[in-house]
Amino acid sequence: MISKTDKNAVRKKRHAHVRRSITGTAERPRLNVFRSNKHIYAQLIDDVAGVTVAGASSLDKELDIENGGNKEAARQVGELVAKRALEKGHESVVFDRGGYLYHGRVQELADAAREAGLKF
Repeated sequence: MISKTDKNAVRKKRHAHVRRSITGTAERPRLNVFRSNKHIYAQLIDDVAGVTVAGASSLDKELDIENGGNKEAARQVGELVAKRALEKGHESVVFDRGGYLYHGRVQELADAAREAGLKF
């Protein structure tokens, strides 16, 4: 039984429910988002082949980020993952918010990825 006070367990249950219907393919990979208190991570995943096509995080050396747990970092990660996806020839993706609310850092990452050229 999942405790209602354990936010991460509730998020994982919500994510599992959503993942039953969302699948990434070679033509349209899944843009997965994971956030911790200190950092944010985004990956493009081809679920059919079981491979990560591209990824970006607030820990990347390419980005000059002081604090990886804020909206500014999420925006930079969204732009970087979109740039890497477009370099690999993926323009259209399926967005997987990872069970998080579409608000704050998750929304900022998604908006930045859209502005950088990804379609979802």
